[in-house]
Amino acid sequence: MSGGEQKPERYYVGVDVGTGSVRAALVDQGGVLLAFADQPIKKWEPQFNHHEQSSEDIWAACCVVTKKVVQGIDLNQIRGLGFDATCSLVVLDKQFHPLPVNQEGDSHRNVIMWLDHRAVSQVNRINETKHSVLQYVGGVMSVEMQAPKLLWLKENLREICWDKAGHFFDLPDFLSWKATGVTARSLCSLVCKWTYSAEKGWDDSFWKMIGLEDFVADNYSKIGNQVLPPGASLGNGLTPEAARDLGLLPGIAVAASLIDAHAGGLGVIGADVRGHGLICEGQPVTSRLAVICGTSSCHMGISKDPIFVPGVWGPYFSAMVPGFWLNEGGQSVTGKLIDHMVQGHAAFPELQVKATARCQSIYAYLNSHLDLIKKAQPVGFLTVDLHVWPDFHGNRSPLADLTLKGMVTGLKLSQDLDDLAILYLATVQAIALGTRFIIEAMEAAGHSISTLFLCGGLSKNPLFVQMHADITGMPVGLSQEVESVLVGAAVLGACASGDFASVQWGK
Repeated sequence: MSGGEQKPERYYVGVDVGTGSVRAALVDQGGVLLAFADQPIKKWEPQFNHHEQSSEDIWAACCVVTKKVVQGIDLNQIRGLGFDATCSLVVLDKQFHPLPVNQEGDSHRNVIMWLDHRAVSQVNRINETKHSVLQYVGGVMSVEMQAPKLLWLKENLREICWDKAGHFFDLPDFLSWKATGVTARSLCSLVCKWTYSAEKGWDDSFWKMIGLEDFVADNYSKIGNQVLPPGASLGNGLTPEAARDLGLLPGIAVAASLIDAHAGGLGVIGADVRGHGLICEGQPVTSRLAVICGTSSCHMGISKDPIFVPGVWGPYFSAMVPGFWLNEGGQSVTGKLIDHMVQGHAAFPELQVKATARCQSIYAYLNSHLDLIKKAQPVGFLTVDLHVWPDFHGNRSPLADLTLKGMVTGLKLSQDLDDLAILYLATVQAIALGTRFIIEAMEAAGHSISTLFLCGGLSKNPLFVQMHADITGMPVGLSQEVESVLVGAAVLGACASGDFASVQWGK
């Protein structure tokens, strides 16, 4: 943190690209967030399970929020810049221009989003190979990873996309390239979503077996043949063009990136818990599970030695914390599922009116409404006859079954605000039960978890946090700094600047 007699006059910028918005923060040497800005980004769903974005739109939003957070700051004091983003797939041609990822041929829409499930046939064929790389993704590859999406592009958009493509980037790597002109990829993205091995590199036999031998033939130049650890400094830092776009000075250090969930995990899993009475005080960091919960949820546990958990991604070496193996469980929709259930209910318009009249968010209003109707019993007992199975977008972990669907049992004919509040509660409980299911799978394989650390948008919802504590039977730690993902991104910039030797300074 800040050292010696010098006051913290060095600053770092973290940029976080989520599913629906870009956020930026200015952070000081002590890890304190000094300024924050956000900007929505566009999403397209041209057909069911096809989700697309625009890399140009995303970069423009990055520029807007970065300029906002550095207003009034001496730019010479900004030492580093770090990016994190969703693990969406960005497609560019050989001159780095966008290529269409859609049948309409709209090149502006050149990003296949992380939650896109178009490549079902492709991922089923990949899994049928039983190739050895699959043991590092829980035994079954997810449709949300990049290999099936790449195969879909080759098989469905050969002429307008595949044959013209020069570069396939994970979105975090696209952002660092855009800032520096350096095409090096982050170890985090390639290991977690592209089957790269930190120890062995690419496996030629896998790409040949699934029909993407093209990458082997050109020495993986299109998907990355220079790989750097998260936080490593890229090239000569910020290019003059990118500096103008972002409102920063050329040459500022830019870090190799992280996936957004991994930035959140980095931001919380090493938290100093002394004096808070948590069971994990004095226990190794491997006893902690970071749960990054927003549109979806990711469950990040680390270990000294590799642990293979059926249905849970990993183990990935040094993908989040240097020197540790990472297992990543997940739920494909959590915040998105809660929105879906609440907004689709007949009483939603009434909820909007009442929440607005009380100057509350709809979820703050629902939480207070549940307190009103629970009477003397604990709030959890309101759902004794109502149950939700939350796999409306398939099950990522630990069943690893994208064909699963959601279900609600115990519905009545009434559709008033009480019913909506109870359905909302049942949905939150279902998500928490899914977390417990993941923890049980991880512990059965060899993890020993005692404490949850939550961050992300849903961690700001007291009911969501309480249900996770009640249902898992574990204490939940919340960071004093609620924007842990952004702090994680800024940590990368601090590491790239040379002010700190390792991303682990944030611990």
